[in-house]
Amino acid sequence: MWFNSFGFWLFFGLVALIYSRLRLVGQNVWLLSVSYFFYGCFDWRFLGLIFFCTVLNYHAGLKIAAAEDARQRKFWLGWSLVISLSILAVFKYLGFFTHELSVLLQTMGMVETPWILQIMLPAGISFFTFHALSYTIDVYRRDTPASRNFVEFALFISFFPQLVAGPINRSTLLLPQMGKERPACDEKRFREGLYLVLTGLFLKVVLADNMAWLAGHVFTARPQDLTGAEVLLGVYAFAFQIYGDFAGYSSIACGTACWLGFDLVTNFRRPYFALSPQDFWQRWHISLSTWLRDYLYIPLGGNRDGAWRTYRNLLVTMLLGGLWHGAAWTFVVWGGIHGLWLAMHRAFSRSGKGSGASSPRWQKTVKWLVTFHLVCLTWLVFRAESFEQAWALFLRLGAGWTLTPYAQTTASLIAFFIFPWLAFEAWLESRKDDLALLKVAWFWRAVLYLYLVLMMLFFPPPVPAEFIYFHF
Repeated sequence: MWFNSFGFWLFFGLVALIYSRLRLVGQNVWLLSVSYFFYGCFDWRFLGLIFFCTVLNYHAGLKIAAAEDARQRKFWLGWSLVISLSILAVFKYLGFFTHELSVLLQTMGMVETPWILQIMLPAGISFFTFHALSYTIDVYRRDTPASRNFVEFALFISFFPQLVAGPINRSTLLLPQMGKERPACDEKRFREGLYLVLTGLFLKVVLADNMAWLAGHVFTARPQDLTGAEVLLGVYAFAFQIYGDFAGYSSIACGTACWLGFDLVTNFRRPYFALSPQDFWQRWHISLSTWLRDYLYIPLGGNRDGAWRTYRNLLVTMLLGGLWHGAAWTFVVWGGIHGLWLAMHRAFSRSGKGSGASSPRWQKTVKWLVTFHLVCLTWLVFRAESFEQAWALFLRLGAGWTLTPYAQTTASLIAFFIFPWLAFEAWLESRKDDLALLKVAWFWRAVLYLYLVLMMLFFPPPVPAEFIYFHF
């Protein structure tokens, strides 16, 4: 059930109507029921998996909270981590590593053909697993009390707006909202939710899906048939496809949750205006980058044990962050490139030559251009089906730069669809306020909303595309 489908909005309208007529306990039971229905629409066979993950971590949280001995607390934490991560590994990575092992054995002459193990990937398994893991770790750290209400905890894990593709909300933020009366959808919440939903739908329907077929042409064609201009424009198209797709989902999730009285964490903050890799990861998929920082980078030692160990911790964190995205070496290398880039930027900054807030405008412009294009080049590796394809496309960037009909069409469509949105984000960036539009006269909001709606009505994509992060 996609957010950009009529079916979802009929579903949400019914959910909100009944929800508004219930008290707290009834609201929680109702939301839990419709969340399981929502997930079952993707594949009902995996409902037992999310229920098992919920029971496992609910029980572990109670055991950790009740244990007085440090070893017992570590045991129950380790017990929940091992089982949760093992389930994630089986469904998401077992087939990949089995195939890679068989290829290695084949090169050694020990097997004749590679083994193929196909395991269906449950939608959103990385997201609800990380939700659960953050809870047990927070209980162990005593950052959050153990939940003693199973319905509230189950709703925290399975809350349908953020269930399949995030954002990843911490127990310290979302779980307390399950146990207290939520505010009604008053004028303020309706305006904020409408802004988030309309901008999210625009990002998905107009930006992401119209860029999808342009990017798809480059990544499905033979590299030798493409010019350098076509490859670069195709990478630009994918950069805005994945941004519009994921940021659009997160925005709609936050908007629908806002209408229901919940506050979810902001997941994107104009990432393509970043001036450095560190700045980029403070703006892109914020809920994952902060999760990796708090539950992986800092426990590894963070920046406490000298420069080289800091660089190591950055690299390990980003390698695992790349692997989180999927079972492919391209994702691992993508994460590794970002880890090396972060380490190099940190070393450069330590030398006294790093970026500063007081940099002249021309320096900021250069840093923005460099950061944006390095991010785009890493997207090439992320999107490619193999290293061979990524390398071949990278080499084509040095080939002929003739403006072919495809290149001219792509450049025109990027300018038509992307530039007005970037102008709006530049205005938000100048004010450093995600909700700045809600603080201006209603006339200007109406103008933007009319533009968003007309673009969705008159410029739908040739072929609607599934949300990319449903597979992560």
